[in-house]
Amino acid sequence: MAVKFNITFVERTIPKDPRLAALKYWCGRFQRVNLTPLYHNRSLGNLSFRLHEDGNAFVITAAALALKDTLTDDSFVIVHSYDNLSRTIIASGTREPSSESVLHYGVYAARHDTNAVFHGHSGRILRTSDVLGLTTTRKFEDYGSLELAASVLEVLDDESFIVMKNHGFLSLGRTMDEAGTRALEIWERAKSIKTAREV
Repeated sequence: MAVKFNITFVERTIPKDPRLAALKYWCGRFQRVNLTPLYHNRSLGNLSFRLHEDGNAFVITAAALALKDTLTDDSFVIVHSYDNLSRTIIASGTREPSSESVLHYGVYAARHDTNAVFHGHSGRILRTSDVLGLTTTRKFEDYGSLELAASVLEVLDDESFIVMKNHGFLSLGRTMDEAGTRALEIWERAKSIKTAREV
């Protein structure tokens, strides 16, 4: 997916963090249950964790990854900060950060209780969001856009799961396990509901 912001790299090195193992695990879980489906040979969705408790920097999956169940350390990028005026991400890594990095940055800046943000795609969750009572953005916005980030922040409050209208979902957690488990639980609940097309 195309990146819609400027990028300034402070380092072109591969991130090193012991928590990458957990992020790889959850990337694999999402891939295997099709919450990061393939589209034009690219895996949709992006997963991240907050780097330090006292800041908004985070580690996120790189842009334009294929299957997410066989990732290596160079598949991740550190986003240090974002300048809204120049629309510039400050990053470290050997690849471009995910197209949704601005969205992740906005969530971390707004929610200091959140240490993991997992963005996935599931038509089943979108179709059952009303029945499940899930908080949903007011209208569709294009991926990677400032408008999409703003639409999420508009309804975020203290929610831990947000549906982005006609797009995908965000699952937030104090830990990666919490964000991942929440997404899987909601996906399982969504699968148990018959939609209009199935009745």
